[in-house]
Amino acid sequence: MRVFRTELPSGTRNDWKTLKSLLPYLKEYPARIALAVAFLVLAKLANVSVPLALKTIVDRLDVSGAEAMLLTLPLALLIAYGVLRFSTILFQELRNAVFAKASQQSTRRIALKVFEHLHQLSLRFHLDRQTGGISRDIERGSRSIAQLLNFLVFSIVPTIFEVVVVCAILFYNFNAWFAIVTLITLSIYFAYTYKVTEWRIKFRVEMNQADSTANSTAVDSLINYETVKYFGNESFESKRYDRNMHKWETASIKSQVSLALLNCGQGVIIGTGLTILMIMAARGVVSGVMTLGDFVMVNAFLIQLYIPLNFLGTIFREVKHSLTDMDKMFSLLDEKTEIKNRPNAITLVTQYPEIRFNKVCFHYNLDRRILFDLDFTVPPGSKVAVVGSSGSGKSTIARLLYRFFDVSSGSITINGHDIRDLTLQSLRTSIGVVPQDTVLFNETIEYNIRYGRPDATDDEVHNAARLAHLDRFIESLPAKYETLVGERGLKLSGGEKQRIAIARTVLKNPPILILDEATSQLDSKSERAIQSALNEISENRTSLVIAHRLSTVIDSDQIMVLDHGRIVERGTHWELLAKQAYYAGMWELQQEARAQSGIEIDPIGGVAVS
Repeated sequence: MRVFRTELPSGTRNDWKTLKSLLPYLKEYPARIALAVAFLVLAKLANVSVPLALKTIVDRLDVSGAEAMLLTLPLALLIAYGVLRFSTILFQELRNAVFAKASQQSTRRIALKVFEHLHQLSLRFHLDRQTGGISRDIERGSRSIAQLLNFLVFSIVPTIFEVVVVCAILFYNFNAWFAIVTLITLSIYFAYTYKVTEWRIKFRVEMNQADSTANSTAVDSLINYETVKYFGNESFESKRYDRNMHKWETASIKSQVSLALLNCGQGVIIGTGLTILMIMAARGVVSGVMTLGDFVMVNAFLIQLYIPLNFLGTIFREVKHSLTDMDKMFSLLDEKTEIKNRPNAITLVTQYPEIRFNKVCFHYNLDRRILFDLDFTVPPGSKVAVVGSSGSGKSTIARLLYRFFDVSSGSITINGHDIRDLTLQSLRTSIGVVPQDTVLFNETIEYNIRYGRPDATDDEVHNAARLAHLDRFIESLPAKYETLVGERGLKLSGGEKQRIAIARTVLKNPPILILDEATSQLDSKSERAIQSALNEISENRTSLVIAHRLSTVIDSDQIMVLDHGRIVERGTHWELLAKQAYYAGMWELQQEARAQSGIEIDPIGGVAVS
């Protein structure tokens, strides 16, 4: 099946929309957030009080002449100074501890929501996606949530609060110009930081895109390790990966150079403002308008502002970066769910289902129709097979029945109910699929079999393995059921993977079976054994068999021959042979191939994939 790629939305959201997407998760913790804000205010008030205490201490110690003879150690003030310093740290840590649950749980819930949403998206989306890129988007987005919350709540807001308090103190105690110069300096600083950060954010976006692409390339290459080796394309894969990393390197260098420019500009602005204010304070001391304690207090205030302001520039950049990273993750939530439950969808409950295709037409794209007016019935408890050449649409029938896609026209019904009117959960619970290409989880054999029904007992798992003729193989392994199968089951042969797929479908115990080339990976001897097991588990079930090897469908109640999306013949095996037409030709070619080489080939000239 050809895949028509559609790019994920990028840059379609704005910062406010991203923040609005985050707020609902924080509203569930009003008490914690209120307490954290209270600790935040207390921490900043304690921090602002430190220069005031320092001023009083310096003024008490700044005496001369006869007054020096009466000088006593301001012990209470020094203790108060120490308590204020400690209180600042204490309230900050209490704030962090109280807010931690709200921050981390919000991160977990958002990541879970994105993960669940990805599983709700249609097969069309997943055929198009790049796994490595999406996983990196989720990783960066999840990590950025906690960072963003901490930056906004614990850095930007408290710094602005501290700036307002300090300016009020300077305005109240000294010449208004102290507050004016401070505000002008901060305004220029904020404006410069905002403008330069907005300009350089494009480099971050380029870095993210290159990083995601490089990660997708690496994951894709490693997953296809054997294919790379078959063709000796290690160098080709390295160059492909390096091209993407070179794009990341270029964007990263631009980001670092522009960061240096931003930091230098911020340093000039803060340094200039600080110098002007210190000159003003020194002149005040010389003229007698200000005390030495006032000078020390102004200096302490400015240093306390300078440190978070210098950090605030970094925080502002990180906030923008976090929003950019979160944008990619939240954009995944903007992807529309193509296949979903209709309002008032009903639950399918049946032990003897009848499947009916009513003039079904389907196309992936308007210019490429796959199925044309398919009309057939699979009676309860019967086995109907679909055979045909590669690309004739056989596997598409299975995908439509499982509702990976919706029909373009016509309908598919189970016991008279249009499957679009059924809940997806009940529909898919009622259907068991043994696919042609079995992909396993990088877990144990037991885990992969039990995946068919996670709450199954050990005895039920072992019985399913026995029915799939897998038990002897498992018992021959040192770790038995605890044997790890490797990524996508690469440690097992094709036949062994196929048997695990059959075992977990047996364990699921559905009333409807779809066998999509279920024995395609097996040799003739294994095929006969598995076919016997499949016949056994198919008893009293409604079965739809997608087959390439005609020998596996001889006992079907009805065989349909598909050609270019249309049913060209139908009947039992013997009826179709008697017609001496399309099916009979396929059968004759397969028997000749078996007799000559013992290898079954596609008589139509293609592999058994549709």
